[in-house]
Amino acid sequence: MATYKFMNTILILLSILMVFNGQVINAKLPKFKHATKQDGSLSLLVVGDWGRKGAYNQTLVANQMGIVGEKLDVDFIISTGDNFYDDGLTGVHDPNFEESFSSIYTAPSLQKLLGNHDYRGDVIAHLSPILRKRDSRWFSLRSYVVKTETVDFFFVDTTPFQDKYFVEDKHTYDWRGVLPRKRYLSNLLQDVDEALKKSSAKWKFVIGHHPVLSAGHHGNTEELVAQLLPILEENNIDLYINGHDHCLEHISSPDSEIQFLTSGAGSKSWRGDEKEWNPEELKLYYDGQGFMSMQVTRTRVDIAFFDIFGNTLHKWSKAKPGYYTY
Repeated sequence: MATYKFMNTILILLSILMVFNGQVINAKLPKFKHATKQDGSLSLLVVGDWGRKGAYNQTLVANQMGIVGEKLDVDFIISTGDNFYDDGLTGVHDPNFEESFSSIYTAPSLQKLLGNHDYRGDVIAHLSPILRKRDSRWFSLRSYVVKTETVDFFFVDTTPFQDKYFVEDKHTYDWRGVLPRKRYLSNLLQDVDEALKKSSAKWKFVIGHHPVLSAGHHGNTEELVAQLLPILEENNIDLYINGHDHCLEHISSPDSEIQFLTSGAGSKSWRGDEKEWNPEELKLYYDGQGFMSMQVTRTRVDIAFFDIFGNTLHKWSKAKPGYYTY
């Protein structure tokens, strides 16, 4: 598949299933190229579970993201999903799009966003290019790869892995583009594995909405532990980044070289139901609102978590020797 270059644009979501005139067309993971700074470095922020029309401190998180984003000269923002509460968008003209996104993330530094999407409500509206006409920062599809000089980002659509979403009566999900589910997941896992194997990047980061490991309210996603984690470990990825649990979290397991990072505290938090976890593995668990920053060079990655006041809650770094050229 050809690699496309997006300059001075905003990417929100991408899809492995392209919807055209009501027909679903299977495709490999689309690949997009994003420029780095002149020295090959990248700076970015990560936020998730945010879309509540400014409530539950969403506006305060957004304001602090703008301040930190300017200091770090961020190249883009990653959203880990759950963009519009409580039930996604009702259509392409839903005012929730403006009230939870366009009018909230207004800082000049918050102008490029990559991320996940919702399955409640009208999923086709969420993926529609019409939304990009409402706000030019919006580009919505499902699973994809962003390739840079320094790191490759692999965005994975994790919602269809959850068995309970297909049997529960509490919520309604829009599964257009996903059914038949077994084939969708099989193709997705194969495409992720293939993309990871073909990547020659020094750093490999995988982003999904649902956690693989978490001490938060939802806990581990057993379907991802069984189906996705073996692929991630086999391909030696560095970070798995997610939302879903409304907290900030860092797990470093002795059973895996992967660092598991949760940034799902973009608005409603403070659940107060942290699960028991080995304190030697749970490097951070913060139940309140906030976000995460990442600074990546060819030889080093630096992670930091911030609360709504800009306080640094936790830092983590990893170095890799050698020089990488994309």
